[in-house]
Amino acid sequence: MFALVRTGGKQYRVAADQKIVVDRLDGEAGDTVTLGDVLLIGEGSELKPAAGQVVSAEIVGQTKSDKVVVFKKKRRHNYRRKQGHRQQMTVLKILAIGGEAPKKAAKAKAPKAEAAPAVEAAAVEAAPAPAPKKTRAKKADTAAGATE
Repeated sequence: MFALVRTGGKQYRVAADQKIVVDRLDGEAGDTVTLGDVLLIGEGSELKPAAGQVVSAEIVGQTKSDKVVVFKKKRRHNYRRKQGHRQQMTVLKILAIGGEAPKKAAKAKAPKAEAAPAVEAAAVEAAPAPAPKKTRAKKADTAAGATE
C-alpha cells in the first residue's frame, strides 16, 4: 500500500516502514506525527478515496541537508561574496497508512449574560458625540477665489 502526501509544499510517495526526509517539522526524536494532507492512497493499480485519511509517522531525527554555496563575483571590481546555507530537515519513518483523521471536539459555547449588552449600550449613549472633521478647501477653489 502506498500514499501520496504533501508536507512542506512538496509531495512524497510513501509506503509503510519507509524513511523519508522532509522539511523541518516540530517535535523530538521518537515523537509521532500525523500527515493529514493525503492526496492519494493506492494498492497496486487500485486507488482508494483519500478524503479524511491520514498517514502516521515517527520522527527518527532532526538533521541538516547538504551545504549549498552561494558565490557572487564581479570581474575587475574586487567584489567577491561567499555564503553557505544548510536547510533544516526531519527524518520520518512511516508507521501506518490510511487511518481515519481524528475529529476535533466541538467546543461547548457558554451562555452569554443578558446584562452585559445593556451595560455596553448605556455606555455608548452616555459617551459624547465625536467632533466633526475639519475640511480643507481644494486648490482649484482657492485659486479661482484669488483671481476674482
